[in-house]
Amino acid sequence: MTLEGLVRHYGLVALFLGAGLEGEAVVVAGGLLAHQGLFSLTGACVAASVGSFLADQIWFAVGRRSRDHRWVRRVRGKRTFARALGWLERYPRSFIFLFRFIYGMRTVSPVAIGTSQVPARLFFPINAIAAVMWGTIFSIVGYLFGHGFEAFAGRLRPRGHHLWWIVGGLVAAGVALGAVHWWRTRER
Repeated sequence: MTLEGLVRHYGLVALFLGAGLEGEAVVVAGGLLAHQGLFSLTGACVAASVGSFLADQIWFAVGRRSRDHRWVRRVRGKRTFARALGWLERYPRSFIFLFRFIYGMRTVSPVAIGTSQVPARLFFPINAIAAVMWGTIFSIVGYLFGHGFEAFAGRLRPRGHHLWWIVGGLVAAGVALGAVHWWRTRER
């Protein structure tokens, strides 16, 4: 099977998983791939939104059900956790809606919200609406970025259409940057 065939076959599943685990870089890359016609923009938006929503629901449940687990206790010791709880106390609905748009707060915030007194019936609908907006916005950014990216890639490789190597490099760079960020925050 060709690379294009693999992406066509697993692309939305990979986007779904990446939106929940990595975040914006994967979703923007998904929008870029939608621009290339590997799947629809609607499919990219849905996969990103659902992946983000489910990941945040899982992290919320981990915070709610495993407050005393050593992993949750370790996360509680981070500065971002305390910051998340502070913002949550002052602006509960707004923070639930906006945390995924705040750099460095995306993973720790649903755990923090889960350890708080915020009821699941409040978190669920706000999280759903925010996930749809987040997935749609970043997918569209990638889709629109595709026009400029195509022009840039065309200058790099005027003959042939080897955009996949460039897209693969961007995705790999995004994953590498995410890993470095995770490692640095873990060290703190």
